[in-house]
Amino acid sequence: MNIMRTGARFLTGERVYLRPINTEDAEWYYHQLYGTETRRLTGTQKMYTKEQIERYVLEKADDASAVLLLIALNENDERIGDIAIQDIDRMNRNANIRIAVSEENQQGKGYGREALLLMLEYGFGILNLHRLELEVYSYNKRALHVYEGLGFTKEGVRREALYYDHEYHDIITMSLLEEEYRKKFCS
Repeated sequence: MNIMRTGARFLTGERVYLRPINTEDAEWYYHQLYGTETRRLTGTQKMYTKEQIERYVLEKADDASAVLLLIALNENDERIGDIAIQDIDRMNRNANIRIAVSEENQQGKGYGREALLLMLEYGFGILNLHRLELEVYSYNKRALHVYEGLGFTKEGVRREALYYDHEYHDIITMSLLEEEYRKKFCS
């Protein structure tokens, strides 16, 4: 089991909490990148070394344009994925958001939705963002359903922009504005 006991809970929900990733997590983070389903759902094609992952974790800690957090279960501290707000443009108040529930036995249980809600509140409420966008692959129907349920709007399609497993796939761009989020979840 992927348990890392820590007191550094940054954002806490009913079933999950988000916390900063640290160098002690680099080994787990490295291994979670190689799950077959995780690689497919995230479109990950590149191979990474443990050293590259360790550098990435250290760089993200000092990166003012990104917030990278691990998703863990409240009940037992099991690490199940990661979530990030990145490419933060403070002048225009927009950024990109991404998520991966990489522990395959924890997918489809609503943990990703809860983590996204925590991060959306942080992005709009603390970071003072106006717009969050994401990209999702056309074959990731479960993620599309979650994003639409959270109020994200499809903005466009980059046709056949991803070549994965001997096939081309569309990349769908979606966004959520602060006022749309507030209307749906804060009324």
